[in-house]
Amino acid sequence: MVLEEAYTYLLRKIGENLEEIDTEQTDQLLRLLSEAYEQKRILGVVGAGRSGLVAKSLAMRLMHLDFSVFVIGETITPALKEGDILLAVSGSGETAFTVSAAQVARQVKARVIAITSFRDSRLAKLSDVIVTIPGRTSKAQSDDYFSRQLLGIHEPLAPLGTLFELTVGIFFDSLVIELMRKLGVGEAFMKNRHATIE
Repeated sequence: MVLEEAYTYLLRKIGENLEEIDTEQTDQLLRLLSEAYEQKRILGVVGAGRSGLVAKSLAMRLMHLDFSVFVIGETITPALKEGDILLAVSGSGETAFTVSAAQVARQVKARVIAITSFRDSRLAKLSDVIVTIPGRTSKAQSDDYFSRQLLGIHEPLAPLGTLFELTVGIFFDSLVIELMRKLGVGEAFMKNRHATIE
Protein backbone atom coordinates (compact mmCIF):
# COMPACT_ATOMS: atom_id res chain seq x y z
CA MET A 1 0.00 0.00 0.00
CA VAL A 2 1.40 3.39 -1.01
CA LEU A 3 0.12 5.04 2.18
CA GLU A 4 2.22 2.74 4.39
CA GLU A 5 5.26 3.18 2.16
CA ALA A 6 4.83 6.94 2.35
CA TYR A 7 4.64 7.28 6.13
CA THR A 8 7.43 4.75 6.67
CA TYR A 9 9.63 6.74 4.30
CA LEU A 10 8.67 10.09 5.84
CA LEU A 11 9.35 8.94 9.40
CA ARG A 12 12.75 7.54 8.42
CA LYS A 13 13.79 10.64 6.50
CA ILE A 14 12.61 13.02 9.25
CA GLY A 15 14.72 11.09 11.76
CA GLU A 16 17.74 11.31 9.48
CA ASN A 17 17.18 15.04 8.93
CA LEU A 18 16.93 15.75 12.66
CA GLU A 19 20.20 13.93 13.30
CA GLU A 20 21.96 16.22 10.81
CA ILE A 21 21.00 19.47 12.60
CA ASP A 22 24.10 21.19 13.95
CA THR A 23 24.14 21.41 17.75
CA GLU A 24 26.07 24.68 17.71
CA GLN A 25 23.42 26.29 15.49
CA THR A 26 20.70 25.08 17.85
CA ASP A 27 22.61 26.49 20.85
CA GLN A 28 22.85 29.89 19.12
CA LEU A 29 19.12 29.82 18.44
CA LEU A 30 18.32 28.92 22.03
CA ARG A 31 20.60 31.66 23.33
CA LEU A 32 18.91 34.29 21.17
CA LEU A 33 15.42 33.12 22.16
CA SER A 34 16.36 33.06 25.85
CA GLU A 35 17.67 36.63 25.59
CA ALA A 36 14.47 37.73 23.87
CA TYR A 37 12.44 36.20 26.70
CA GLU A 38 14.53 37.78 29.46
CA GLN A 39 14.67 41.21 27.83
CA LYS A 40 11.00 41.13 26.73
CA ARG A 41 12.02 41.72 23.13
CA ILE A 42 9.44 41.38 20.38
CA LEU A 43 9.81 38.18 18.40
CA GLY A 44 8.25 38.11 14.94
CA VAL A 45 7.88 34.88 12.98
CA VAL A 46 7.43 34.68 9.23
CA GLY A 47 7.06 32.11 6.49
CA ALA A 48 4.91 31.48 3.41
CA GLY A 49 2.66 28.51 2.67
CA ARG A 50 3.30 25.44 4.79
CA SER A 51 6.51 26.97 6.15
CA GLY A 52 4.30 29.80 7.41
CA LEU A 53 1.98 27.33 9.12
CA VAL A 54 4.92 25.69 10.87
CA ALA A 55 6.17 29.13 11.93
CA LYS A 56 2.72 29.98 13.32
CA SER A 57 2.66 26.74 15.30
CA LEU A 58 5.94 27.77 16.97
CA ALA A 59 4.55 31.25 17.64
CA MET A 60 1.57 29.72 19.42
CA ARG A 61 3.77 27.66 21.73
CA LEU A 62 6.07 30.62 22.40
CA MET A 63 3.00 32.65 23.36
CA HIS A 64 2.10 29.86 25.80
CA LEU A 65 5.61 30.29 27.26
CA ASP A 66 4.93 34.06 27.68
CA PHE A 67 7.13 35.32 24.86
CA SER A 68 6.13 38.61 23.23
CA VAL A 69 5.61 36.89 19.87
CA PHE A 70 3.71 37.89 16.74
CA VAL A 71 3.16 36.58 13.22
CA ILE A 72 4.42 38.95 10.52
CA GLY A 73 1.60 40.01 8.23
CA GLU A 74 -1.16 39.86 10.84
CA THR A 75 -2.97 43.12 11.55
CA ILE A 76 -1.97 43.27 15.24
CA THR A 77 1.77 42.78 14.68
CA PRO A 78 3.77 45.67 16.19
CA ALA A 79 6.81 47.25 14.57
CA LEU A 80 10.10 45.42 15.01
CA LYS A 81 12.80 47.63 16.48
CA GLU A 82 16.51 47.42 17.07
CA GLY A 83 17.35 44.36 19.15
CA ASP A 84 14.06 42.58 18.41
CA ILE A 85 14.09 39.26 16.54
CA LEU A 86 12.67 37.96 13.30
CA LEU A 87 12.54 34.18 12.96
CA ALA A 88 12.13 33.37 9.27
CA VAL A 89 11.27 29.93 7.89
CA SER A 90 11.93 29.09 4.23
CA GLY A 91 13.18 25.78 2.88
CA SER A 92 14.70 27.39 -0.19
CA GLY A 93 15.72 30.56 1.61
CA GLU A 94 14.57 32.42 -1.50
CA THR A 95 10.83 32.95 -0.90
CA ALA A 96 10.20 36.61 -1.79
CA PHE A 97 7.85 37.44 1.11
CA THR A 98 10.15 35.89 3.72
CA VAL A 99 13.33 37.39 2.28
CA SER A 100 11.64 40.81 2.11
CA ALA A 101 10.68 40.56 5.79
CA ALA A 102 14.30 39.72 6.65
CA GLN A 103 15.55 42.70 4.64
CA VAL A 104 13.24 45.06 6.53
CA ALA A 105 14.29 43.51 9.85
CA ARG A 106 17.94 44.18 8.99
CA GLN A 107 17.12 47.79 8.10
CA VAL A 108 15.67 48.41 11.57
CA LYS A 109 18.60 46.53 13.19
CA ALA A 110 16.52 43.62 14.42
CA ARG A 111 18.29 40.28 14.59
CA VAL A 112 17.33 37.62 12.06
CA ILE A 113 17.17 33.86 12.57
CA ALA A 114 16.93 31.79 9.40
CA ILE A 115 15.46 28.30 9.38
CA THR A 116 16.35 26.97 5.93
CA SER A 117 17.92 24.11 3.99
CA PHE A 118 20.37 26.38 2.16
CA ARG A 119 23.20 28.26 3.92
CA ASP A 120 24.02 30.11 0.69
CA SER A 121 20.48 31.45 0.17
CA ARG A 122 19.46 35.12 0.27
CA LEU A 123 17.68 34.55 3.58
CA ALA A 124 20.72 32.93 5.16
CA LYS A 125 22.95 35.78 4.03
CA LEU A 126 20.65 38.27 5.80
CA SER A 127 20.69 36.31 9.07
CA ASP A 128 22.58 36.52 12.34
CA VAL A 129 21.83 32.88 13.17
CA ILE A 130 21.21 30.13 10.62
CA VAL A 131 19.77 26.75 11.54
CA THR A 132 20.15 24.44 8.56
CA ILE A 133 17.32 21.92 8.41
CA PRO A 134 17.71 19.29 5.68
CA GLY A 135 14.68 18.49 3.60
CA ARG A 136 14.64 20.75 0.58
CA THR A 137 16.90 19.03 -1.93
CA SER A 138 16.55 21.77 -4.56
CA LYS A 139 15.39 25.35 -4.72
CA ALA A 140 12.05 26.31 -6.25
CA GLN A 141 12.18 27.75 -9.78
CA SER A 142 10.28 30.88 -8.72
CA ASP A 143 11.11 32.72 -5.50
CA ASP A 144 7.62 34.19 -5.11
CA TYR A 145 5.43 31.72 -3.21
CA PHE A 146 2.16 33.40 -4.19
CA SER A 147 3.07 33.49 -7.89
CA ARG A 148 3.89 29.78 -7.80
CA GLN A 149 0.50 29.02 -6.30
CA LEU A 150 -1.43 31.12 -8.82
CA LEU A 151 0.45 29.61 -11.74
CA GLY A 152 0.13 26.05 -10.45
CA ILE A 153 3.89 25.61 -10.23
CA HIS A 154 4.50 23.12 -7.46
CA GLU A 155 7.83 21.57 -8.23
CA PRO A 156 9.58 20.89 -5.96
CA LEU A 157 7.17 22.19 -3.30
CA ALA A 158 4.78 19.26 -2.94
CA PRO A 159 7.18 16.32 -2.73
CA LEU A 160 10.37 18.03 -1.62
CA GLY A 161 9.12 20.79 0.65
CA THR A 162 7.17 18.31 2.74
CA LEU A 163 10.24 16.80 4.42
CA PHE A 164 11.56 20.24 5.33
CA GLU A 165 8.26 21.36 6.84
CA LEU A 166 7.69 18.16 8.80
CA THR A 167 11.26 18.16 10.09
CA VAL A 168 10.99 21.82 11.12
CA GLY A 169 7.70 21.11 12.93
CA ILE A 170 9.28 18.38 15.05
CA PHE A 171 12.41 20.48 15.59
CA PHE A 172 10.26 23.40 16.81
CA ASP A 173 8.25 21.20 19.19
CA SER A 174 11.51 19.81 20.59
CA LEU A 175 12.82 23.38 20.88
CA VAL A 176 9.76 24.33 22.96
CA ILE A 177 10.42 21.43 25.34
CA GLU A 178 14.02 22.59 25.77
CA LEU A 179 12.83 26.17 26.39
CA MET A 180 10.38 24.90 29.01
CA ARG A 181 13.32 23.29 30.82
CA LYS A 182 15.58 26.33 30.48
CA LEU A 183 12.91 28.80 31.61
CA GLY A 184 11.52 26.58 34.35
CA VAL A 185 8.04 26.66 32.82
CA GLY A 186 5.66 23.74 33.23
CA GLU A 187 2.64 22.60 31.27
CA ALA A 188 0.26 24.04 33.89
CA PHE A 189 1.63 27.54 33.21
CA MET A 190 1.21 27.04 29.47
CA LYS A 191 -2.31 25.71 29.90
CA ASN A 192 -3.30 28.90 31.72
CA ARG A 193 -2.19 30.90 28.67
CA HIS A 194 -4.01 28.65 26.21
CA ALA A 195 -6.91 30.19 24.27
CA THR A 196 -10.25 29.99 26.06
CA ILE A 197 -12.25 31.00 22.98
CA GLU A 198 -11.71 28.57 20.10
